[in-house]
Amino acid sequence: MSFAFDPTSVSLPSGHFIGGDYVAAPEAIDVISPSTGQRIGAIACADAQMVDRAVASARQALKTSNWGGLAPRNRAKALHKWADLMEAEAPYLAQLEAICSSRPYAQALTGDISVTAEQIRFFAEFADKECGDLVPTSDGQFGYISDHPYGVIGAVTPWNFPISMAGWKLGPALAAGNAVVIKPSEMTPYTTLYMAELSVKAGIPAGLVNVVLGDGPTTGNAITGHPGIDKVSFTGSTRAGAAIMENIARHGIKPMTLELGGKSPMLVFADADLDKAAECLAKGILPNAGQFCVAGSRILVAASVADELSSKLMAEFGRQVPDVTHAGAAGFSPIISARQMGRIDSIVQAARAKGGEILCGGAAFDREGSFYQPTLIAGVDETNPAVTEEIFGPVATFQTFDSEEDAMALAAHDTYGLCAGLFTQDLSRALRLSGRLEAGTVWVNRYGRSRDHILPTGGWKASGLGKDLGREAYRANRRTKSVLIDL
Repeated sequence: MSFAFDPTSVSLPSGHFIGGDYVAAPEAIDVISPSTGQRIGAIACADAQMVDRAVASARQALKTSNWGGLAPRNRAKALHKWADLMEAEAPYLAQLEAICSSRPYAQALTGDISVTAEQIRFFAEFADKECGDLVPTSDGQFGYISDHPYGVIGAVTPWNFPISMAGWKLGPALAAGNAVVIKPSEMTPYTTLYMAELSVKAGIPAGLVNVVLGDGPTTGNAITGHPGIDKVSFTGSTRAGAAIMENIARHGIKPMTLELGGKSPMLVFADADLDKAAECLAKGILPNAGQFCVAGSRILVAASVADELSSKLMAEFGRQVPDVTHAGAAGFSPIISARQMGRIDSIVQAARAKGGEILCGGAAFDREGSFYQPTLIAGVDETNPAVTEEIFGPVATFQTFDSEEDAMALAAHDTYGLCAGLFTQDLSRALRLSGRLEAGTVWVNRYGRSRDHILPTGGWKASGLGKDLGREAYRANRRTKSVLIDL
């Protein structure tokens, strides 16, 4: 079955989406295909006044629709209908996803769209199932904890999984009774726009989902610092997350959820199933050309099996064949931009200069577009740039250890604590070390999320604040109130 499409024939949404309609504005930012390096189109950049308009739309929609005060099941029904429409429109959404992102059309069509629809249904079911608590008090008193929507959520999403990240923000916020002003990445804006259009068709009141286009310094700052935004939810780099925290503090105090960068270790012990481990390690760094925050970019291996495992990995890395995202089959993904590919290569070359040994890869593919070879670097220590920096590309370091304590020392990272992988057939070791690893998520004898959305994701240290996914994400979009009554 062929999934190819002609990118020149795709009709692109145009303008911001505010109050249920597209709002035209002068185009200011070019959108470039990472597959070809060619310009696809251009988008507007919302200034503070346009963000004001979107926030006002959200507040008015909350007031007129009483979205947060509806019978919760009615919110759930509208969200289920929205998910149905997304699946019905999957071919078009997948084209919008693939045309400007690093996501192959085939993978978006058969995976990303359906996963996002599942996430929205998952959060819809919390609407009438999560509730407050009646608390024990003395006789003559009545105490309880009630929970309520925040109001307007300001969301900023990254470019690496555009539709999935929009679903992470929009699903729990709407299920919890909020309105949303969301800014997708200026490099990958189109699926978020069409999701917003479909939300209105599904019966979600116009104005509850508003999409403003633009960059971080102008539009992102206007959202995160806006006094009418009640909470901020962001997924992106740790550096950008720190800037958002600073911007929020400069304009006041409000809660935030930040899902940030990672430099996640994958530990392989000598008793592991090496074939399975090699397959999981490859899946931990190669999908989407390593452009995902939970990428397992630090491979730590027992010295006694290091040669065998590195050979298996190099073979897997060498099998990757790059191709444009609109091709019939899902090839190895492009890097999102020439600029980002240059950054990846600069870190690889700096790693080489500090003694790193390039086992495979180490350069761009010789072809049109922004494609970087899967790269494995050995001979590094904890000061090497390839170990310290989040590369956000198909680059992994390869280090060896002799004992559990050596492994744990290598796994620790001064900055990041997002995820970790652990490969061993010793259940006692798996349980013991899972508790010691400094990470918000630990996978054992696997690496990566499944389609089960109940497990939250979020990091320790500089990898973030709060959680996405799971019931924690729904609760993070509600605020509590304690009430005590003397009878």
